[in-house]
Amino acid sequence: MDDKIKSLSEYRLEKSKKDLETAQINLDHDMVNQSINRSYYSIFHALRALLAYDSFDAKRHSSILGYFNKNYIASGKIKQEYYKIIARAFDIRSKSDYQDFYIASKKEAKEQLKNAKEFVEMIIKYIREHKSDK
Repeated sequence: MDDKIKSLSEYRLEKSKKDLETAQINLDHDMVNQSINRSYYSIFHALRALLAYDSFDAKRHSSILGYFNKNYIASGKIKQEYYKIIARAFDIRSKSDYQDFYIASKKEAKEQLKNAKEFVEMIIKYIREHKSDK
């Protein structure tokens, strides 16, 4: 395996983990929209960590999500439920970041954080089992 790819993936996973920590801190301080934002980005960076092994990246989030859906979800490598987590996180993050007067609830932020943790753990496990040197 190319050491550069492995290093890039590890770097992106570290970003993902830091975003999870920040999401929790924001939630603890009732910064709901900020927590939702960081939960989404933890998922996004974990996803990019996986896609580094495919030498795939894109500027648009929708391109990253589409590639993941086509190459991992539709192919059956990863369960459909994980795409639903991403889609929901993308939707709620977009609303909380860009819609005027959108008020997310603390319950939504907690759910997003829980889902983000689950997603990141799944990606770490998948990389360990399918992409890393054994």
